[in-house]
Amino acid sequence: MTHLSSPLTLAPGDPASAPAVALIEELDGYLAGLYPAESRHGLSVPALLDPSVRFFLATCAGAIVGCGAFKFLAPEVAEIKRMFVLPAHRGCGYGRMILDQLGDAARAAGVSLLRLETGIYQPEAIALYERCGFQRIAPFADYWDDPLCLFYEKVIA
Repeated sequence: MTHLSSPLTLAPGDPASAPAVALIEELDGYLAGLYPAESRHGLSVPALLDPSVRFFLATCAGAIVGCGAFKFLAPEVAEIKRMFVLPAHRGCGYGRMILDQLGDAARAAGVSLLRLETGIYQPEAIALYERCGFQRIAPFADYWDDPLCLFYEKVIA
């Protein structure tokens, strides 16, 4: 397990690159074990290539440890998507670092409100988002009131 003393770098990445596709496939496999297809809302690789999306890879000591993205919903509103830390690197604080750096990148792009959706069977993710100041909200955008989903937002301006 890598420790927090190792700096984490979040940089724009190509979601169609082999390392990114491997991360996305691992995340999709993990989520498929928790939720039915209709309750999984991850963006596909083609959707991540859309100009409304900013995709990032997280590296530590030269190794890719996770990823994250945000998608513009409106000029000043974005949704966090594809937040993922490889299992071997969980518990090191990297999730928070990725979330913080995604927020910084979104703010630099003019975003003042971040939203996200997560599932009820991901207590670590829920705890992270709540520790980072995200507040529960009703479904937004194209989401519906799915009992397996939770919705959050945070003002970052």
